[in-house]
Amino acid sequence: MVIFIMLLLKELPTKKSLEQFASRYPNINIPAIVDFVVLLRASSDISQALDKLLAKHGLLQGRWWILILLLRQPNQTSSPTDLAEKAGVTKASITGFIDSLQREGYVSRVEDETDRRKYVIRLTEAGLKKLDSTVPDYNEKIESLMNTLNLKQREEMLNSLKTLVNHLELMK
Repeated sequence: MVIFIMLLLKELPTKKSLEQFASRYPNINIPAIVDFVVLLRASSDISQALDKLLAKHGLLQGRWWILILLLRQPNQTSSPTDLAEKAGVTKASITGFIDSLQREGYVSRVEDETDRRKYVIRLTEAGLKKLDSTVPDYNEKIESLMNTLNLKQREEMLNSLKTLVNHLELMK
């Protein structure tokens, strides 16, 4: 899972802008560009919808995913470094998320039992209650969205996305 700030693409290219693009770059594959931009737009719209859903519960995506990552741990505890790695963010970013979650009482910093120079992050009872009050709405909205596609469509979509992800090295 990756947490990132994404430029929200709101305006898709027009036929005229694509023609101008093609006249400047004659070897460009316009259908591929259009499909890619539509994919980016869908990602932006989905991310923005998730932001709005979580905002109703007083959360942002970064903080939400940290709570979820902690919930997934057997003892609901993790090191900041592991959280940063699993979330795909820098240590500085994870510190900001942890600080804000701690201020609200959703996580606590606890001395590491094996190395007293370190600390781990633990999901608190308040954090569990926040998840308990948010997850049902989250689940309902995600289920509703995903059920707009039938199982075959979802499988095809997921297979297509996996294929794209497996070929991201082509963009390097």
